[in-house]
Amino acid sequence: MDIRNRISAALKEAMKAKDGARLSTLRLVNAAIKDFEIARRGGGEEGVVTDRDVLAILDKMVRQRQESARAYEEGGRLELAEQERQEIVVIEAFLPQRLSDDEAREAIRRAISQTGAESVRDMGKVMGVLKSQYTGRMDFGRVGPMVRNHLV
Repeated sequence: MDIRNRISAALKEAMKAKDGARLSTLRLVNAAIKDFEIARRGGGEEGVVTDRDVLAILDKMVRQRQESARAYEEGGRLELAEQERQEIVVIEAFLPQRLSDDEAREAIRRAISQTGAESVRDMGKVMGVLKSQYTGRMDFGRVGPMVRNHLV
């Protein structure tokens, strides 16, 4: 079952269970996917959204909520920070398991050898390979500095 169908099934389950918090988060996810699909069609591209696209959308949504939770904590709005964390848990249920630091380092080594990267100027090539193979499984904000350290 593809990710989009899993999200739709979870949305129906949340409706039946009257789980308001989960339901609202899943509706936000569905809306983000539909917005992406509409934007793609408006750009003249085919409107089909792949699992890779959905993983990228979910990954972006998690990062946005992490930033919001931090901002709410700094502002003393702990109840809103907790709400953001609860949304993160719902969204992450549809993402594949994250790579450990050791697995990420190994993936970086493979991507560097695959691209023939030798310096920091080749970092874009390495990140492109990683994003094509590990979308949703890596935190690219953390991986960027790791790639840079390997290329120095």
